[in-house]
Amino acid sequence: MVEENVKVSKAPARVHADRGFGVRAAPRRLSEVSSDVDERLHTRIDELSRVLGGGVVPGSVVLIGGDPGIGKSTLLLQLSMDLGRDWRVLYVSGEESERQIKMRAQRLSGLDEKPGLKSAPGTVALPEDLFLVTETSLPLILEHVNEVKPGILVVDSVQTTYLPQLESSAGSVTQVRETASRLRELAKSTGMAVFLIGHVTKEGAIAGPKVLEHIVDTVLYLEGDRYQSYRLLRCNKNRFGATSEVGVFEMRERGMVEVRNPSEAFLAERLVDAPGSAIAVTMEGTRPLLVEVQGLTSPTSFGNPRRTTNGLDFNRLLLTAAVLTRRAGLRLSDQDVFVNVVGGLSINEPAADLAVAAAIASSMRNVPVRADFVLLGELGLSGELRAVRQTTARLTEAKRLGFSSAVVPRRLRANQPWPDGIEVLEARSLSQALKFALLEESI
Repeated sequence: MVEENVKVSKAPARVHADRGFGVRAAPRRLSEVSSDVDERLHTRIDELSRVLGGGVVPGSVVLIGGDPGIGKSTLLLQLSMDLGRDWRVLYVSGEESERQIKMRAQRLSGLDEKPGLKSAPGTVALPEDLFLVTETSLPLILEHVNEVKPGILVVDSVQTTYLPQLESSAGSVTQVRETASRLRELAKSTGMAVFLIGHVTKEGAIAGPKVLEHIVDTVLYLEGDRYQSYRLLRCNKNRFGATSEVGVFEMRERGMVEVRNPSEAFLAERLVDAPGSAIAVTMEGTRPLLVEVQGLTSPTSFGNPRRTTNGLDFNRLLLTAAVLTRRAGLRLSDQDVFVNVVGGLSINEPAADLAVAAAIASSMRNVPVRADFVLLGELGLSGELRAVRQTTARLTEAKRLGFSSAVVPRRLRANQPWPDGIEVLEARSLSQALKFALLEESI
């Protein structure tokens, strides 16, 4: 036990008066409040606009998190260069020098700074209204904001920004919470859109206090495998739009490139008529995505068979394997079971249960799933199939990509007809669905 003397200094009385949104508010009747909605700032990055709900809202605070090296700084620099053509943008970096940021910006624009050489085709000039500053002290950052008067402020990252009045180091709970609160007050009082980059912990959560996600208006996560090119920008919270939206990007030499048709990209390298492969239709926000689910069974060499999954909830795999053993007659007690979702996508909804079960059964029987089939349905413990939401939208997307048949749970009430151009086979149980999907008539 070590004694520690803590000096407590009384803060000036005017400190609390400086907090808040800068003006003294007065109670008003709800009917008297203006309902005029500010026009969103348009960005040419359509996937990002989709996740934000249609564009950047003036006065909003957006927090972007993700693993190191996943592309957070690259994406926000691309956004700053895009918005800098129409608005004044201030990019504050506490981790990189101005020269490093300039080199990245030239690479993203395709500019060649070597003398005597012409710029490559498709290059874009750097915007005139994009300002850079390397600073970590919040009071100095606010002074720069007062001088530049930007419409968009980007802070990379909130963990490196600190207040000198607080004795704790940058990145601590107190510093992160207080810094985010001050930046939120700046955004609400001036109408400036603020983007914050947040580091994540080993568990994948935003580092710092959980209240940080409550302070901001929008929380975005950039997900993906560092060894794969695809990146998913997922929205977990949005006060100005729908949550659970997903934007798909591909990391290339010139930055994050939008994937206009993610379903086609995920199925590009699919091996047709290969045992252990099935197509699932998952909903990411309002967008249906077709993904390939691969299953593999192998005789175990140990006493306890292994269950390994990539991109799928582990408990859902255990449930599916148990139902296949008990209700479909597959002996998986002496088999190692591996399930993989191709493309680095993570599937959390139960609508992919039927595709996972079909992939495992296909590998176990060494019988391929029909190449033109998509499968969707939630699996119950009794072996029954349960309906999933937005089935019509999923089938429409499958038809657009050339699939001619689908296995879905049987409807109890036929509210509307199925989409034209695709054959829909309704199954009540898992065994019946597998008979429809596998090339072998019996299983």
